[in-house]
Amino acid sequence: MKRHDLSDVEWARLEPLLPRHPRQGHRWNDHRLVIDGIFFRTRTGCPWRDLPERFGNWKTVYNRHRRWSGDGIWEMILDRLRAGCDEAEGAAWTVAADATVVRAHQHAAGARRAPPADIDPARLAPAPLSPPARPGSAGELPGREALGRSRGGLTSKIHLLADSGCRPLARLMGTSRSSVL
Repeated sequence: MKRHDLSDVEWARLEPLLPRHPRQGHRWNDHRLVIDGIFFRTRTGCPWRDLPERFGNWKTVYNRHRRWSGDGIWEMILDRLRAGCDEAEGAAWTVAADATVVRAHQHAAGARRAPPADIDPARLAPAPLSPPARPGSAGELPGREALGRSRGGLTSKIHLLADSGCRPLARLMGTSRSSVL
């Protein structure tokens, strides 16, 4: 077991939350090995094809990550892991909200018009945001993009809601002029 791989205690908590093997077709590869591969790729930022062989075939790791992202499995796992975190801290549990505006590259505009065929289009729908402070502002791009135009170029506003243990609870994106929270 490498330094950043899941420990036995972490795996015991995570394993019951994972989807079971499909009834039809072949059995999935070991979830623990695939999840370690996903965490390795997320931590290092390497291309999928450069994943070390100890995690198995890179395509298996990529497909599982993509399938679980599209099906909402990762969100369900994180929601279940977060449940009860506030009980341990009792009255000292607090929530903090923070926001930052980030610049986007000029090529960030122009999201796909049609969603990928293997992911439910409802999963890709943008989260409903509060109405903009200035309705009908000409600087906002229409559609699924959370980009706004300003003198500095294209920008997005990222809001993060975290608890007192610095565990993220929610993340929202909007244009630089929107007030989401």
